[in-house]
Amino acid sequence: MLSAADILRDMSNSYAGLDDAGVASAAARAGADVVRGMYGRRLARIDKGAGDFATAADVAAEKAILHVIRTARPDDAVLGEEGGQQGATKSARQWLVDPLCGTLNYAVGTTLVAVNVALRDGAAAVADPFSGEIFCTDGATAWVRHDGADAELAPTPASHLVDVNLDPPFPGAPGFRAVDLLAHPGFVERFRPRVVSSTLALAWVAAGKRAAYVTDGGDLSGSVHFAAGIALCRAAGCVVTGIDGAPVGQAGRGLVVAADGETHQLLMSMVRSR
Repeated sequence: MLSAADILRDMSNSYAGLDDAGVASAAARAGADVVRGMYGRRLARIDKGAGDFATAADVAAEKAILHVIRTARPDDAVLGEEGGQQGATKSARQWLVDPLCGTLNYAVGTTLVAVNVALRDGAAAVADPFSGEIFCTDGATAWVRHDGADAELAPTPASHLVDVNLDPPFPGAPGFRAVDLLAHPGFVERFRPRVVSSTLALAWVAAGKRAAYVTDGGDLSGSVHFAAGIALCRAAGCVVTGIDGAPVGQAGRGLVVAADGETHQLLMSMVRSR
């Protein structure tokens, strides 16, 4: 029988040869396994204030993700949604971790959630714990792994479905709120709204399951909630900007991600008209 030390050594060896995309994928898978395994249980809630909360599943999934990163990349820093800044503070490399994006969905028994792991300005992975899909990028290309097979991500506007994040706060108000799009005549004529409020929606834009995604907000480029999804969409060839049309970053606001330029232009014209 293997000892605990033997098991940990075997795990360390299995991660040693992985590139950054492999680490992101392995970490996201580890988190997804925890999220799926704890689904349906009565879980304690950890109040974060302003109506936000975490569950025991968020905390446990983040621990599983951190174990993979620490084992594979012990010199890297990590910013976790639940644990905050951890690891080597002077490291030039930082992983952004959101162990359970869609906590409210999960807590009420809805499976529209995602597990996000991203190396800042590098590889990233978004795992769907319930479909078994892992969307991944090495920073240059993007693919989805399902049942052991990889397929390149191919965005398309064909569905005409646009995910709109309705979660407060609304820092762009009164000038713009994502919810305002739902009342725009042009939006109703061309698109059909969906509300996921999860990075899963960004992965679906990259995969061609959604035409676009829109959310209000500030600088989302370094957000544990959005970094992995933004990286996927960029690598898949989506059009990614802020709601002001500027590149996503410190000077930008919010996020408009579209499968193609025409869809992006249509949405931007509606945003500006509000």
